[in-house]
Amino acid sequence: MKRPNILLITTDQQHWNTIGTFNNEISTPNLNRLAKEGTTFSRAYCPNPTCTPSRASIITGMYPSQHGAWALGTKLSEDVRTIGHELKDDGYQTALIGKAHFQPLKSNDTYSSLESYPILQDLEFWRTFNGPFYGFDYVELARNHTNEAHVGQHYALWMEEKGCKNWRDYYLSPTGSMDQSIQYKWQIPEEFHYNTWISERSNTTLEKYKENNESFFLWASFFDPHPPYLVPEPWDTMYDPEKLTIPKVVPGEHDTNPPHFQLTQEVNPDFSEYVEEKFGNIGFHSHMNISEEEAKQNMAVYYGMISMLDKYVGKILDKLDELGLSENTIVVFTTDHGHLFGQHGLHDKGGFHYEDLLRLPFIVRYPNRVPADRICPSMQSLVDLAPTFLSFAGIPIPRTMTGVDQKEVWTGKNGMARDHVICEYRNQPTKVHQKTFIGERYKITVYFNETYGELFDLKEDPEEIRNVWNAPEYREIREQLLFHYIWAELAKEPMSMPRISGA
Repeated sequence: MKRPNILLITTDQQHWNTIGTFNNEISTPNLNRLAKEGTTFSRAYCPNPTCTPSRASIITGMYPSQHGAWALGTKLSEDVRTIGHELKDDGYQTALIGKAHFQPLKSNDTYSSLESYPILQDLEFWRTFNGPFYGFDYVELARNHTNEAHVGQHYALWMEEKGCKNWRDYYLSPTGSMDQSIQYKWQIPEEFHYNTWISERSNTTLEKYKENNESFFLWASFFDPHPPYLVPEPWDTMYDPEKLTIPKVVPGEHDTNPPHFQLTQEVNPDFSEYVEEKFGNIGFHSHMNISEEEAKQNMAVYYGMISMLDKYVGKILDKLDELGLSENTIVVFTTDHGHLFGQHGLHDKGGFHYEDLLRLPFIVRYPNRVPADRICPSMQSLVDLAPTFLSFAGIPIPRTMTGVDQKEVWTGKNGMARDHVICEYRNQPTKVHQKTFIGERYKITVYFNETYGELFDLKEDPEEIRNVWNAPEYREIREQLLFHYIWAELAKEPMSMPRISGA
């Protein structure tokens, strides 16, 4: 039997409950189709609720505290081996189309970055560079979310090749000239949107693999629905804000939470004690400046962004069918982390380890191997993707990979491969450094050098409204969970080589 092809499709910052099959307020016909044809894992998690750490975990099979790209603004070392290297060495073709974000927007003599200024927008460089990059033989990259000034790389070249000579009109200064006061409706024609680019270039790559009869690992990496909330028509008005269920804070829910939660609900909070370096902390600001009307509109456009990208995910799935590749291709759809759009009075992301931010949409399709039309509660983590893909390919899993092999779970032969997940978050050396242990029923969050924390009973309190860290009736459970967390930390330490002698 020919080894399976692997198609990984990811979005950026997509809430777990935004697939139409499970949420009748949103339309995602192509993801619905994927769920019908595969298994949806209802308890999948990111290892870190920000882009670079989580994405680096996808390709390394390691936690951020292990692969080194521990926060936004850091770089995954190019010395770290990835799943791409392992697959390439065994004869696979490897490609990444879309967002990488393994490197920061700035570069220096010690930590160079291809995703930084000014090379980011040196189109002559990108005209002749397509890899290798972190184990990918072939890459086509971009870095911007919607109209951000970071636009450039292969995406800008593609727009010019497609005849969009005025592409800068759709992007902010200093790269472009778009009016920064414009919200929600993005004037860029859909034919030049990066969703179109990603699907078109992914499909061209699939055609090449089919023509050459090559086994492949292709990552189609979409940018939406990461804010800013901006999408071309008609997607910007697809949803009526007044007909959506808008999340809201529950009065008093932060009373027993750590101080940074409470500060977010102040108009002019002082977060200075949380800053040790010159860089601030994601989400550590007031979340009170978004009105209810604005929150409704944000959510409506966020849903529109998801529905639009669903269309282009569908084009890739259709191409697989057209090329006769679907039967022997593992398709995984997921995202890098979740999103807050009003839950708990919070927006976007940061050091708030709620399920909304840590939990992911996660669908696996592999015809006749992975059960169809199934919902499975078995826990998954993005660190499991690399070892699991290698397992399906029949390639030995490197001992440095600390994710677990989920092959037998995906195929329905085993009920679970893990009984917990660990989520990490660090933005400062000591002041913003937390880890969360999530088990079947309980989740506990600990903070470096702090005696406060979070403990939620997901059975009794699935919305995570009551932090029972200090509740007397949960004291014994807290002590047990702290042991389980410590054991989990010990268990995920890599054993990079076996013992080959007693001394």
